[in-house]
Amino acid sequence: MKFVGFGFLVAAAAMAGFQAHAADKPLIGIVSIAATEANNVRYINGAKKAAEELGYDVSVVDAAGSADQANAAIQNFAQRSAFAIADLVFPASSIGAGLDAAKQANIPVVTWGGGLGLSVAATNGSGAPIAEPVIQKMIDDMGGKGELLALTYHTGEVCRNREALMDQMLQKYPDIKVTKNEVRIPGYFEDGAQYANAWLASHPPGDGKLAIWGCWDDPAIGAIGSLRSQSRDDVTVYGVNGNAQAIENIKNGHMTATAWEDSYTEGYNMIKLVADIKKAGADWKPKAVEVPAVLITKDTVADFLKQHPDAVQ
Repeated sequence: MKFVGFGFLVAAAAMAGFQAHAADKPLIGIVSIAATEANNVRYINGAKKAAEELGYDVSVVDAAGSADQANAAIQNFAQRSAFAIADLVFPASSIGAGLDAAKQANIPVVTWGGGLGLSVAATNGSGAPIAEPVIQKMIDDMGGKGELLALTYHTGEVCRNREALMDQMLQKYPDIKVTKNEVRIPGYFEDGAQYANAWLASHPPGDGKLAIWGCWDDPAIGAIGSLRSQSRDDVTVYGVNGNAQAIENIKNGHMTATAWEDSYTEGYNMIKLVADIKKAGADWKPKAVEVPAVLITKDTVADFLKQHPDAVQ
């Protein structure tokens, strides 16, 4: 008799256990660009709540900013015969191998901020619509002139779209001079602080209107650490997503504004939609199911928290 390795037996037992479990509960696979980032966490929690109500299991993979890892995770979920797969932030164009594997297995893929395209069935959390109100406020606060540090991230579809919208809106304001720096995932807090330090060194107090914008809250929050350590209160700071730290910074006067994205509802709604997608099969028409953003400033933060106390939990 041929020797069968212990590792093979363990893997076979695990697969058998999974298959038995999968027969009871359909699996929703979630592939996140940064599963510990606050907005991703809210989306995942909303998705898990909807899955619980529908009797689905949820498995989350943190791809840590790597499209290669995202593709591998989607392919793995396809091999596991998942009921559906949710891609968080990776653009459809960067997960083609995963989408192809899911398509071959007849498994729908939905995206959060990844956009429509290829075989994606539905999307929400699109970057540009959520960022528009906070970009407009930033331009208004600057009076159409000054110096801006933009903290960008090109791997994610959401940030690329937000940056493109900012560039489009700034075309009307040539007197706003923009410096762009690319942050990493992981490492966005540290990068935000580092780039802010370098930028502040060449932009002393009294150097006109100064602002820092993050394509999501966390790089801007990193920049706030540098501002506070240098006692700089002459720079306005803007983020997008409205995570708990950003809201606290607005309450405390360290951040000027953010656009709150109700990612919990986005995750909840998307998983609720999966059953319809599966039922429709080949008749399903890809679509966006967006949830509007809410602008939060020092003037509105108190009322916002009365309506959404869970936003800082």
